[in-house]
Amino acid sequence: MNQETTQNQPLIIAHRGASALAPENTMASFRLAKDLGADGIELDVMLSADERLVVIHDLNVSRTTNGQGKVNEMSWEQLKDLEAGSSFSEKFAGEPLPLLEQVFEELGGQLLINVELKNNATPKDQLTEKVIRLVQAMGLAETVLLSSFTARNLLVADNMAPDIRKGLLTLPGLGRSLFLGLWMRRYPFDALHPNFKDVSHKSVDFLHKQGKQVNVWTVDRANDLLKMKHLGVDMVICNDPAHARGVIVTE
Repeated sequence: MNQETTQNQPLIIAHRGASALAPENTMASFRLAKDLGADGIELDVMLSADERLVVIHDLNVSRTTNGQGKVNEMSWEQLKDLEAGSSFSEKFAGEPLPLLEQVFEELGGQLLINVELKNNATPKDQLTEKVIRLVQAMGLAETVLLSSFTARNLLVADNMAPDIRKGLLTLPGLGRSLFLGLWMRRYPFDALHPNFKDVSHKSVDFLHKQGKQVNVWTVDRANDLLKMKHLGVDMVICNDPAHARGVIVTE
């Protein structure tokens, strides 16, 4: 698995799996991303009430499953029987929520796995520590990237496992050069993960000179993908990896 930008082309990272084509954050979506040639997958993880590492984006399960309630107030016994596919398409009826451990067991070491730590509402929980222990136990430190909007997670990760790469996510409008020097002085990160609209030649060059990667989200339109390629970003996080690959490679 190649983890670096090659031939001036950014790596293609499938956002919540191939989420334009399969239900987000499910094994079906991750498997499809691999089959379509993605270099990696991005997924979201949070803790259940009994502190299992559940792969899901929203704090509440209602948007993506047939259940109701908050993930951090439900046990894995309650969560594992939810159905997470038919709201996308009947083709995926019966698709369950996965645990991070299940994703690692099937795809670990085969793809770059960008784990977004989704504890914005509970920033002092044990999510980061538990994810790191799992990464270490499964020997995946070289092929996992931890990302978060919550800078405290990166501080914890750097103290606990400095060898695991870290990405600082920034909200739209905040990934611009004005803030870059301040963030690098305050937070340990190996890559900035800004909204794609926030990057420029200036910011990409500045970060590269500091030894940082630039991994942008979420890029789907052809002209935006081409712009990111020309700016020299390292990874594009997208919903349809086959489309992104076709645009970037054939241009």
